[in-house]
Amino acid sequence: MKSTLETRLGIFFALALIGLFILMEIAGGLNVFHETVSVGARFNNIRDLKEGDPVKMAGVEIGNVESIGFADNQVRISLRLDAESASAVRTDSVASIQFMGLMGQNYVAIEFGNNGVPLTPGAELATREQPDLGALISQIDEVAQGIESVTDTFGGDKIGDMLGPLADFLKENKDRVAAIIENVQNSSAQLASGEGTLGRLINDETLYATALETVGKLNQTSSTLEGTLVDAQGVITDLRAGKGTLGKLATDDALYQETTVAMTHLREILEKINQGEGSVGSLVNDAALIDNAKATLQKVEKATESLEDQGPLSVIGLAVGRLF
Repeated sequence: MKSTLETRLGIFFALALIGLFILMEIAGGLNVFHETVSVGARFNNIRDLKEGDPVKMAGVEIGNVESIGFADNQVRISLRLDAESASAVRTDSVASIQFMGLMGQNYVAIEFGNNGVPLTPGAELATREQPDLGALISQIDEVAQGIESVTDTFGGDKIGDMLGPLADFLKENKDRVAAIIENVQNSSAQLASGEGTLGRLINDETLYATALETVGKLNQTSSTLEGTLVDAQGVITDLRAGKGTLGKLATDDALYQETTVAMTHLREILEKINQGEGSVGSLVNDAALIDNAKATLQKVEKATESLEDQGPLSVIGLAVGRLF
């Protein structure tokens, strides 16, 4: 069969379509021969992102933007990911919109997840909003204007007006300023050579050793205090648990009841004594008994005085006479 011009043109056109199809497949424009997974992501602003823009993870292209639409006052984009690469995208991965350059193409960047599980088709990724480049440029412009205003404020005659009084003051007090600088130099030289009180404090090795020893003793004291506090806490714990004599005294309800009864009885006895009841109450409150005791003491005192006036023999004779 002879090939005609129409046949050759048809074959060429078919080959061209097949070649174009293969080129688009290689470039990633079509994924007919690859299994894909679609997932979603929501943003407040997609920064001129378009359908077909790439989706990358760690700089590797793993898919592209399939569709863009609105949902719940946000922009929802559908991402078509290569199924083999999509296994690396986890439920805790985060998507953000990045720029290839200041004037370049936008793309969706997906970060690796740590503890999540592989995404299922139709799931939505967590997202992170990026700063608006236009807003950043506007802020930089405002900062530049502010710096320009500050430089204008300190420029020209205004700097001279500010520094003029300072220059006059330095001219009038140059001798004093020179003396102050000289004194500072002398003081620093004395400190460096170890002269004076501060110089000795700074350069004396003995003082340094003493300070170290003092710090060591303070550390030992703090360790001792810490041990004492631990022991005190143990004692308090034993008291609360009712251990030992003090613990039993502090926690024994029966002892508390007995002490309460004893104090009640003691109060009753004291009240009876104050009211003059009983022998002790009579002794304490009977005025006649007190008078009799005073009179007896006076008689004893007179008897001892009379014995002092007589000699020892007369006292013995009197005693013998009384006996016999």
